[in-house]
Amino acid sequence: MPHSASRSSGRRPLILPAIIAVALMAAACLSDAPGNTPRPEVTATRADLLAGVATATPAVSEPTFEPTPAEPLPATETPVPPRATPTATPDAGVAFDPEAVTLDVELVAAGFTEPLYVTHAGDGSGRVFVVERAGSIRLLTGELLLDISGRVGSDSTEQGLLGLAFHPSFAENRWLYVYYTDLNGDTVVARFDMTGDAVIDPGSEHVILTQQQPAGNHNGGMLAFGPDGYLYIGLGDGGRSYDAFGTAQDRNTLLGKLLRIDVDGGDPYGIPPDNPFVGEDGARPEVWAWGLRNPWRFSFDRATGDLYIADVGQNAFEWLHFQPADSGGGENYGWPIFEGDACLIEERCGEEGFTPPIAVYSQSEGGCAIIGGYVYRGAAFPALQGAYLNGDLCSGNIWATAPDDSGEWQTTLMAQIDARISSFGEDEDGELYVTDLSGGRVFRFVVSS
Repeated sequence: MPHSASRSSGRRPLILPAIIAVALMAAACLSDAPGNTPRPEVTATRADLLAGVATATPAVSEPTFEPTPAEPLPATETPVPPRATPTATPDAGVAFDPEAVTLDVELVAAGFTEPLYVTHAGDGSGRVFVVERAGSIRLLTGELLLDISGRVGSDSTEQGLLGLAFHPSFAENRWLYVYYTDLNGDTVVARFDMTGDAVIDPGSEHVILTQQQPAGNHNGGMLAFGPDGYLYIGLGDGGRSYDAFGTAQDRNTLLGKLLRIDVDGGDPYGIPPDNPFVGEDGARPEVWAWGLRNPWRFSFDRATGDLYIADVGQNAFEWLHFQPADSGGGENYGWPIFEGDACLIEERCGEEGFTPPIAVYSQSEGGCAIIGGYVYRGAAFPALQGAYLNGDLCSGNIWATAPDDSGEWQTTLMAQIDARISSFGEDEDGELYVTDLSGGRVFRFVVSS
């Protein structure tokens, strides 16, 4: 694929476009929302995918799976690129050198219907799993393992089967966890059992957590087990615009939060005793971090345990947060007082206690929604080690973010692909993948240096 000529090496903090058009990033919330309040009409959303924005063509190899390609979603918006100044500093180490790497992708599978996520089971099988928005889980080779489309609601483009995580002891207990929107438009996190290697039993569903959603956007969608064995769940602020329901700064709701629960410590779950708000009045004990708008994708660095949270913006900026592995949780990431690093509520911006993003970029520069990725820890491309890769839904831009020699964050545009990027993913070996929402394709990263 042609490499983007606009590569830069300055300190340009990462930040991707606005609310993941396809409704991906819609902030999901889990067990706490407003009682029986009727779901209001969603307004001022950018919930439809942009079409035909990217122009570059990716390197393509023969796909291994070719059912009927997905139809593109309608386009309704205009793109955006990056800007900003680093606002956080990680520990300095061996610096990633973007000038030593040429990043491309190769097509490894096609024919999926709105693929939203790629992951592995960690069981030594080497298998790669693909989540389809309507309610299916397939192998990368195309075999259907689960179809719960009859219980998944996807009326809004930010709804559907949005996330998948395998239990750290999956090889023994065969448990996996999904994050989906139900037929009422509310969020469900549930456990399923895999029977043998070929089938996930749809009748084995055990609901872990539910959250009423006040609107059809900002439904979140990401869940992942951390290095500590606890399950982390990302929820948006409930939808509409400018935190209309006042959830992000309210610690007594699960909306606008990153949750941390112990799925092995109770039924349906326990609370880790070191969660930051355990025992505090007016705060939910599940809350690990707050002040989030719509954390569509987050990930842990498999080598360091550091956490990266990509939060989808309102109508001006996109941003990326960094939480070091030794954090005790409790970070307030500032929404809606701040959009990225820009002040929205002047009388509060001078307050202490907000954790700023490490990268931000303006939607006016092109792009539309930040798609969080992973720190590369595979063995195939040593020159890419330590770089956090993430992308842009509308422009197809791929970025690398990493600390320089002095420990300050640098973001570099590495490539542009002809795809509406909906997610990144890892396989067991730490090699990275990217999904194309409307094209129904899965790509793998390749590097020349």
